[in-house]
Amino acid sequence: MKRFLIFACAWVRLCALAAATDTAILPKSFAGWTQTGTPQTTTDLAQADAAYPAVLKEYGFTDSQTATYTRDDGRKLTIKAARFSDATGAYGAFTFYRQPAMTAEEIGTKSASANNRILFFRSNVLVDADFDRITAMSAGELRELAGMLPSAKGTADNLPNLPQYLPKQDAVANSAKYILGPQALLAAKAPLTAEQVDFDHDPEILLQMYNSKDGPLTLSVINYPTPQIAGERLRALQAAQTNPPSLLVRRSGPLLAIVTGAVGSNQAQTLLNAVNYEAEVTWSEATSLSKRDNIGNLVLGVFTLIGIILLISIIFGVFFGGLRIVVKRFFPDKVFDRPEEMEIIQLHLRNPADQ
Repeated sequence: MKRFLIFACAWVRLCALAAATDTAILPKSFAGWTQTGTPQTTTDLAQADAAYPAVLKEYGFTDSQTATYTRDDGRKLTIKAARFSDATGAYGAFTFYRQPAMTAEEIGTKSASANNRILFFRSNVLVDADFDRITAMSAGELRELAGMLPSAKGTADNLPNLPQYLPKQDAVANSAKYILGPQALLAAKAPLTAEQVDFDHDPEILLQMYNSKDGPLTLSVINYPTPQIAGERLRALQAAQTNPPSLLVRRSGPLLAIVTGAVGSNQAQTLLNAVNYEAEVTWSEATSLSKRDNIGNLVLGVFTLIGIILLISIIFGVFFGGLRIVVKRFFPDKVFDRPEEMEIIQLHLRNPADQ
């Protein structure tokens, strides 16, 4: 009984350790950095970000982990990692927390840095790293960390395709904001209201600021589930237009392109016309015959099967025929063709007239 209890306790401990390992976001060590103390893990939105818990909820926040790392030379690094339900949420949170003054880096999927802080995301994990001192190796160390982070599976690892519709000319660096809900729209100080967007249809929005000689411009690209919904929102925005207009709006497929700011300039109209939806068609049927559907392969398979059956028949015929000959040679009239089995049954039938 005592052994059983010891075994049960050990099993429970191993299961708890395995569960903790599965839910862990940050590794124990990487690139010479070693984790100190116990990481703080939470699924509470308010603990993850007291200022914007509702925004994190819109991006699909699931859990976060904060850990402190040190090196042998005494340096210190604090990392906060937030995990989302998919890569889209991580990308949205990255654009939300990224500041225009940050410099683009090459870490993970996208990254930006300012002073001792480096913000990046990979798959569905967003990392906010705060160094006590930046060195020439800091970016390389975080690249190693990025490769050790857990990844989303299947389609959850896909990024949104809205960024491909944003023109790059005259764009303000690090000004793009990917928005999935009214709280993020409000917090980002977008030039649109939740009523204008209508979040009941689950749209996704990407904002980008642009420079122009007549003043700043903001391009908002809204992706609705269907072109019909986009057309409905287009008519609603056009009906609410003022004179002079406060915004320019245009539909392309399920996309609405909206320009605000110095809308009276030629550049505003050019920016509006630069957004064009391109449908991607995927064929679900095969465009060529497979080996299984090819009639020639089918006929060849039939003759191959016939040949295999004939070969097996010959092998078994030779085997049993040869066995019978060998047995009759060495054991004549013992196994096969024994006299008692070779008698002919006679019925002795006669014509009654012959009797």
